[in-house]
Amino acid sequence: MFILVTVLIMIAALVLALIVLVQNGKGGGLAANFASQNQVMGVRKTTDFLEKATWFLAGAMIVFCLLSSALIPKPRQTNQTLNSSNVPSVPATNSNSNAQGSNTAQPLNQ
Repeated sequence: MFILVTVLIMIAALVLALIVLVQNGKGGGLAANFASQNQVMGVRKTTDFLEKATWFLAGAMIVFCLLSSALIPKPRQTNQTLNSSNVPSVPATNSNSNAQGSNTAQPLNQ
């Protein structure tokens, strides 16, 4: 599922980049090519379509990115679980020497 969402993100990013490149920053873009010819959609409707497609793809990218972060595969669990039988035991210290107040700490290289 994560791979599917990742592929959808890539497709949406490519289409969004193409749509943005087709648009002109000053309002011309693809619509300017159709100014002399009155096609089926018309000039104004072409720019409206490109703007709506840009917003839709940007929103889809946000949703896909949030969805992919929720679907990131988790590391696989091993058959060994951490319980008391797998934990190595720490050897017990001689508590009698500590109770008598003897200091067994050796000074470091001084």
